[in-house]
Amino acid sequence: MRMLSFDDPGCGEVATAGGKGASLARMAGLGLPVPPGFVVPADALASSLPDRAAELRELLASAGSGEPAAEGGLASGGSGEPAAERSLASLAEAARLIVLEAQPPAILRDAIGAAYRALGDDPPVAVRSSARAEDSETASYAGQQETYLHVRGPDEVVRRVRDCWASFFSERALFYRARRGSLGDLGIAVVVQRMVAADVAGVLFTCDPVQQRPDRMVVEAVFGLGEAAVSGQVTPDHFVIARDGEVKKSRIAVQPFAVVGAPAGGTAERELSADEGGAPTLDEARLRALARLGDDLERRLGVPQDIEWALADGELYVLQARPVTA
Repeated sequence: MRMLSFDDPGCGEVATAGGKGASLARMAGLGLPVPPGFVVPADALASSLPDRAAELRELLASAGSGEPAAEGGLASGGSGEPAAERSLASLAEAARLIVLEAQPPAILRDAIGAAYRALGDDPPVAVRSSARAEDSETASYAGQQETYLHVRGPDEVVRRVRDCWASFFSERALFYRARRGSLGDLGIAVVVQRMVAADVAGVLFTCDPVQQRPDRMVVEAVFGLGEAAVSGQVTPDHFVIARDGEVKKSRIAVQPFAVVGAPAGGTAERELSADEGGAPTLDEARLRALARLGDDLERRLGVPQDIEWALADGELYVLQARPVTA
């Protein structure tokens, strides 16, 4: 099985690379500063379940119909939880177990290892889900599947790819997909992307999504990796800027720590002093650079964008972008 680099024509196809993978390929093709990586294609999960794919599809069909699971997990109990929700929880757990027990074939493991080694000498990577309906104009799927940061070594990358597959069948993800009409989809691609050792990271909305003002952009930023803000552990600095980067409003938060890459893999918290954590994450020049990047990307893609970015050693990188959705 062939892995798809971001410059591979097939990587631009959502059916193959998922929404996130196709978006990264498109941005890389536009010459934007996207860290290198590759995509494990969406059909890789089914190829790892040759004997159990039919069983998994039956479970998903049952969840979609609202029928109770065959086991007694739905018998009345005293929890007061609606039967349909208990059914979904039971089915989600069964589906996840099927995926976690999957043994990716040797040809797939070898292909992932070769693509990983092409990124460098044991480089830290981010491993992220990329569902086919993800990051679309109608549904972002943000937060529905797992992301794993600072993953190192080919065996660990393969393990985290499987974990991303399993997260596609969590109760929360199944509930969301059922509402979007994509419950029966087994196609879950996975993006493997070289980590950026971020000094500052965050998100940029190329419109003000709360005030619904297209003449304003909103930036949120934290020291270190953006995971600190995504997880809600740290309150980010908040900036409202004009499209030329002029600051209209700012709110600087004291950040007690930064999330950074751990040497052995994974992440760690680095404590910040009051002076470090209370300093602004971005100056006016950086905000203007973000405004130029956001305006350029929005013009090229035609719709307002929700952009994840990182600054490392003075260089600005685009880690992800999706249309702004309600």
